Amino acid sequence: MGNYNTMTIGCDLGDRSTNLCMLNQQAKVVERRKIATSKLGFQKVFAKRKRALVVVEAGTHSPWVSALLEKTGHEVIVANPRNVRLISKNNSKSDRIDAELLARLGRADRKLLAPVKHRSEQAQRDLAIVRARACLLESRTKLINHVRGSVKSFGERLYKCTADSFAQTAKFSLPEELRLALSPVLESIEQLTVQLKAIDKRLEKELPERIPEMTALRQVDGVGTLTALTFILTLDDPNRFKKSRKAGAYVGLRPGRSQTGKKDPELRITKAGDRYLRSLLVNCAQYILGPFGKDSDLRHWGLKLAARGKKNAKKRAVVATARKLAVLLHRLWVTGEVYQPLGYEEQRIVA
Repeated sequence: MGNYNTMTIGCDLGDRSTNLCMLNQQAKVVERRKIATSKLGFQKVFAKRKRALVVVEAGTHSPWVSALLEKTGHEVIVANPRNVRLISKNNSKSDRIDAELLARLGRADRKLLAPVKHRSEQAQRDLAIVRARACLLESRTKLINHVRGSVKSFGERLYKCTADSFAQTAKFSLPEELRLALSPVLESIEQLTVQLKAIDKRLEKELPERIPEMTALRQVDGVGTLTALTFILTLDDPNRFKKSRKAGAYVGLRPGRSQTGKKDPELRITKAGDRYLRSLLVNCAQYILGPFGKDSDLRHWGLKLAARGKKNAKKRAVVATARKLAVLLHRLWVTGEVYQPLGYEEQRIVA
């Protein structure tokens, strides 16, 4: 329950300005104000104020805002937007009202806000490298698709090749009438490839030395440096879950539920949590179940699930394998134990 002996402050964070609503011990609004969404703006208001319970909603600015407020001695709750439907579905929605609702929910029962734990500043810096790589990769993919689509519209086709070699390969096979238009695009693709290789080199050499836990996760066939690193940086703290099986739900790979009375329909996965990490886990699951995946209990389990039906069963098997993979990676991260692809579950039970 909320702490009624301190002031409760709701912060509706905007990109330029933030609305504050302050409740006293009797839950009465004692002050409303608008401040700049900047470090200086928050320091002016909170640095000299007595310790308070501050409630903010997770978003772009919440990581640095929560860190700053904690440094100035305040208790901070970061609310999960998915769980604060009272705000997003409010018919009288405004920044002032949102700030007050956050304050009242935090005062009543913080569990209603499904508090989010932000990762450390170091993890955010490392994860920024991973995000930058994903952005560059997406840009290169769009440019490559543009070139291939443009060439097809002229009745031609480019040779099949890897994305890394695409710029050099396409340069000599472009139709003459498209060279002027597409040469700058190929140059951009080539530059992006150089930048991606530089980032990959950094990920392979620098970060594993500082994050040795990656070695335990990379024991699983199909899990590379990028997936292991993103998994660790996204979860940040291996002890945030008492049970490893919660890791699958954290990344949104658990089926949703909408039970009412005798009805309990089968729903799609929640897709909560980090979308990029979820996509990496799904890619790993596709490899594990694919023709090049090595023999393992995880592969056997997934293929058995896929054999129960047709196309949809295969898709579900991939998602289920990705969820099981997330649980396995968390288990290996926590224990640091040696992974045995075959007989791992039986070995755990015996131990």
